[in-house]
Amino acid sequence: MDISLMICMSFAMFTIGIIGVLVKRNPLVFFLSIELMLNAANLLFIAFAYQWGNQIGLAWVFFVLVVAAAEAAVGLAIIISLFRAKQKVDIDQYNELRG
Repeated sequence: MDISLMICMSFAMFTIGIIGVLVKRNPLVFFLSIELMLNAANLLFIAFAYQWGNQIGLAWVFFVLVVAAAEAAVGLAIIISLFRAKQKVDIDQYNELRG
């Protein structure tokens, strides 16, 4: 498998994630875009670990997945609590989070 194909695929995934974060104002799409960017980084870790024959990249993938799971759990809990309070799911409506 060619490493340049994996780099291009990872770059495309990361770019789609950046566009989703910057353009969409829905918090669910926002979190999904962040997850897509983290998975793009995981793809690079796996590709370089495969190319160099080193298992450290796979360990980093595990840590990134743990961070992504924690981010998803906390983010969805915040979204649910804000939705219960305001009955809206728009990021621009929530000024209470600014400090």
